[in-house]
Amino acid sequence: MKHEDMRQNIEYTETDVEAIRNSQIVRLLCHSQPQKLKSLDQKKAHIIEVQINGGTSVQKAEYAMSRLEKEICVQEVFGKNEFIDAIGVTKGKGFQGTVKRWGTTILPRKTNKGIRKVACIGAWHPSRVMYSVARCGQMGFHRRTQQNLMIYGIGNGTQPLQTDFDLTVKTINPMGGFPHYGCIENDYVMVKGCVSGPCKRVVTLRKPIHVRENKDVSIKFVDTSSKIGRGRFQTSEEKKAFYGTLKTEVN
Repeated sequence: MKHEDMRQNIEYTETDVEAIRNSQIVRLLCHSQPQKLKSLDQKKAHIIEVQINGGTSVQKAEYAMSRLEKEICVQEVFGKNEFIDAIGVTKGKGFQGTVKRWGTTILPRKTNKGIRKVACIGAWHPSRVMYSVARCGQMGFHRRTQQNLMIYGIGNGTQPLQTDFDLTVKTINPMGGFPHYGCIENDYVMVKGCVSGPCKRVVTLRKPIHVRENKDVSIKFVDTSSKIGRGRFQTSEEKKAFYGTLKTEVN
């Protein structure tokens, strides 16, 4: 709000807070911090609206005012061995045919007018093509929601990562960094399985809709070998101890 008189600005703010206290639904307008990610060439932040649940309307309004212009860490929302839903956009494949898009059978060589097609797209009547018939078109770049992904761990990329079975001093970053991304220097969430979309694409995490019982899972080993090629060493010190002094290191 921009007004010539600051008192009028304060009065408008108090009026808005009072209206929020009398409302039933309170939402926060949150944004990401792309400036913290060196590997992400993006300046404009992602904006999302988050609803506050639990408590009375006054308690919701007070909590919203207390979190205004403050950072919300992932440790405050999710925990280890908890199930979450991941919402993202899949990898885009462009305009593809029926064989790649739907996995239809390639027709014999002697077929007329093409072999990577659907031979029959329907009967005379109903006089339209049904939605269930495999057709060519856009493949990928679809919004998808993956349900009940278990969180294996939450930490920071600069802190050492050790388990009860692996006491090697190392971080979550593999040797050479993650392909097409780099090294993690901020908070991270380790989940079971894969997540939709390519590297550097934004993913929305939320509480699960279909709640499942949490299970206690203990991580025994985290592989930090190079993901480019066939990595065999977990740390740079282990690689140096195996090869010894190299010619490039000799003056």
